[in-house]
Amino acid sequence: MDGEREGGVREQSSGRRGVKKIGGNERGRVTGRIQPAPRCRAMTQPRACQEQEDGLHEVTLSTQRLRVLPLAVLSNPGLESLDLDRNKLRSITGISKLFNLKRLILSKNEIVDFPTEIQSLVCLEKLELNQNQIRVIPEGVFSHLPRLKHLRLNNNRLSALPRDLTACQGSLQYLNISNNLFRTFPQPVLQLAHLQELYVQNNALRQLPRELFQGQSLRMFKANGNPLREPPSEVCAGGIQQIRNYFNQLQHSSGQEDKRVKTMFLGASLAGKSTICKSLKQGQTKLVPKEDRTVGIEISEFRIEDFTFLFWDFAGQLEYYMTHHVFITPQALVILVINLHMYQTNDKTFKELVSFWINNLSMRVPNSVVLPVGTHVDCCREEEVEEKRRDIMAKIAAMLMERKSNLAHFINNLEDSEEPEFYVDQWERLKEMESCTLTILNLIAVNCTDHRDIKKLEATILEHVKNEELFPEVVRVLPPIYRQVEAAIVDIAQGEEMADHGMMDLQYLLSKLSQCEHLANLGRELLQDILRYLHRVGLVVWYEEIKHLESTVFLQPTFLITMFKLLVRYRLVQQLESISVDTLIGEHATIRDRSNWVWTFKSKAMLCHRAVRALVKHQLCSEGMRDVFEEIMGHRPPSRRGKLFSLLEHFELCLEVRHTEALNPQASEFVPGKPWETTRGQGESWYLFPTYLNQTEEVSEVWGGDHPEDLHIRAYFSPEIPEGFFQRFLVKACSFYSTHWVAKATCLLICNGKPLLIKENNQRAYSYLELRCRKPAGRTGFQFAWDFLMAVVFIIQKLAEEWPGLHVCMKTPCRTAGCPAELIWPDMDGTNTMMKEDVKTCGTCGHRFGTELFLPKVPRQLEEPPAQPSAHYYVTSYGTTTFGPSSIHINRQVRRLPPPLAPGPTLMARLVLSSCS
Repeated sequence: MDGEREGGVREQSSGRRGVKKIGGNERGRVTGRIQPAPRCRAMTQPRACQEQEDGLHEVTLSTQRLRVLPLAVLSNPGLESLDLDRNKLRSITGISKLFNLKRLILSKNEIVDFPTEIQSLVCLEKLELNQNQIRVIPEGVFSHLPRLKHLRLNNNRLSALPRDLTACQGSLQYLNISNNLFRTFPQPVLQLAHLQELYVQNNALRQLPRELFQGQSLRMFKANGNPLREPPSEVCAGGIQQIRNYFNQLQHSSGQEDKRVKTMFLGASLAGKSTICKSLKQGQTKLVPKEDRTVGIEISEFRIEDFTFLFWDFAGQLEYYMTHHVFITPQALVILVINLHMYQTNDKTFKELVSFWINNLSMRVPNSVVLPVGTHVDCCREEEVEEKRRDIMAKIAAMLMERKSNLAHFINNLEDSEEPEFYVDQWERLKEMESCTLTILNLIAVNCTDHRDIKKLEATILEHVKNEELFPEVVRVLPPIYRQVEAAIVDIAQGEEMADHGMMDLQYLLSKLSQCEHLANLGRELLQDILRYLHRVGLVVWYEEIKHLESTVFLQPTFLITMFKLLVRYRLVQQLESISVDTLIGEHATIRDRSNWVWTFKSKAMLCHRAVRALVKHQLCSEGMRDVFEEIMGHRPPSRRGKLFSLLEHFELCLEVRHTEALNPQASEFVPGKPWETTRGQGESWYLFPTYLNQTEEVSEVWGGDHPEDLHIRAYFSPEIPEGFFQRFLVKACSFYSTHWVAKATCLLICNGKPLLIKENNQRAYSYLELRCRKPAGRTGFQFAWDFLMAVVFIIQKLAEEWPGLHVCMKTPCRTAGCPAELIWPDMDGTNTMMKEDVKTCGTCGHRFGTELFLPKVPRQLEEPPAQPSAHYYVTSYGTTTFGPSSIHINRQVRRLPPPLAPGPTLMARLVLSSCS
């Protein structure tokens, strides 16, 4: 995609043009077009030219569909900044006349040959040529640019950099060469002594030079998306200091090759995943009874030759799939287990047993390698097995072809648009998705009761992981200390002193490891580096980003799964109903309380704090882990949060709801610039689990029905809305907007008394989230309404980033009843002239509407005073958002249960207001 961009305020385009809606929708449904009101193109350039004649030093001609540079621009030798972003330029003949130019933006054009005239721009400090089609940069250009500080070349076709780039070694601070074709690291970069930011993502780099990290100038470095061996991607993900530490360790001893493969077993319930997993590990058939099937996820490790396999066996019930997103990672072998005895050659069973998993893998880890394994062949005739094998492979091939065809359709729509420059970012994203395709290996059918079939499966797996084209990162080069610490941790985890739960304090783990003679000098920083690596490969779990868990290391990741499945599990209601009387008494509860808990959970998907404590205690006692109850749940009264809720909230599986009858008189005073500590204990906490929601009547009643005048936009998803996406969206959105009503597929948010409805529609070929709010009155009303809508849109977009193979497209339906036309939103980068049009005309029904009814825009009303600049929202992480020049961090949301609609929100949170530079 676009790579990283330097901070700062982007100049607004001086041109004003709209855009036509691209024909067709997400799945080829024929629609009309919505286009701008007629406007004279000749009005745009003269205005820019007039500004130049007046002696301006900055000119912006973004999205003007220029093919040549205007003469008026070239006749202004005093020009210092020229923005030609999103045009149709293939050359910039005459640019050498602008010898005072300091800033030149040529991104998102059609440049193939690097413009050598740039060498005449000796004052140039910032040059952006990203998202073009440049293959080669000739020598002799950069030697004439001694002041160049900022260079963007990402998203081109480059495989090398010119040697004379070293002429910029005294000035260049920012370099972006991501999304190119580099197979070896470009040596000229090593001479850039003042380089502070370097981006090389999504190339074909296998190795990084240690010289790059020997200096101290580099502050930001990103290399994800490369098949790196030295250092491995898991090390690079830890940041510059971890990479430096890695190379420092290699200076003392030579690196060792580590051949490790994370192997994930997926498939429907009772497919035979656990049987295959255990049989491969033990080297012989090992049937697993139905009552011993996987609950949550089980983890094991074994070796075949010199390869280490880390098996993750995922439960097949849909309830457990909500936790899968935490552990499903790229660069893994996926074994999709299919029960051939249950499989029928029809669409229904194919969807349940195969396509559900293929779809979710293609969205979550689109570059994965999938090995389908058919089981229960002993229950099928030989010809039946072959028939089903052919049917499965043919249907999978058709799925992948349909996905490819849909992506091509979206890309063609954007390319055929009359003004494709408005959609360059979306086009780049689609092209990136097009290059990411699941690799589906040939299905292998096995009889789990025949050890010969198990051996055949083992040989097939080994053959595939040895294929470097399939698994380019299977070999990692590590310093010996990494392997030594790993071996010591395994010994500690398997030792008699280690409790079954495998949790250990970080400092205590360091002291235990330091007792080993060869690890006596192990420091905390190096241990943290190694733990980050082991966490990313799946051997241990350490969530340093979660405040309440940063000092806890899970040496047995299976216990972490146990914590998840305490509350996210199959048949949870039955678990509630089976809580023993002794457990109830221990939590000061009664049988009547237990009945109320069950009723509330069934009707509202909510559990009070006491119910959760009783449920967790009941299940831990049944598994012989009563000793860790207080550490998991926190003490009573809840003066300290337990680990369980920190995990569930971090991964957006539940939302805390605090019921208060009145305002809290003990609340501390809010003082800007100082932390605001919330007071706990005002009423019992409740926890909402969106996965278990069902009823929708209450939301519909409060909303009051759709109105034709509503502001109405849709976020279309392709191929579909991922399983669990809407539930996680609810947790995120409701954390920001404390007054809300939620149901299985709907959510009503309230801000300043204004409602916003979100509805999920997830059917094949027509998956979208619909956002509606009441049509506002006046300029201020539109400002607030679009700010509210855009905050929710950015939450959706931020969450969707966790599914690299998911395409999300924003559209606004035509407001004429019965008209099928929809307006595709342009790239939302703050520079789009499409937003400046006052009127849109539907190409299907011919009706004209104000742009503010389709896109984030405030209508012009001269009689009103000037409005404040529209806020821009950037959802950066869970609980954090930025509103224009201020940021708001919701450290902990504490809210009332929803009051009637009129009073508006009751948000009580810690607000940290900070100025954005």
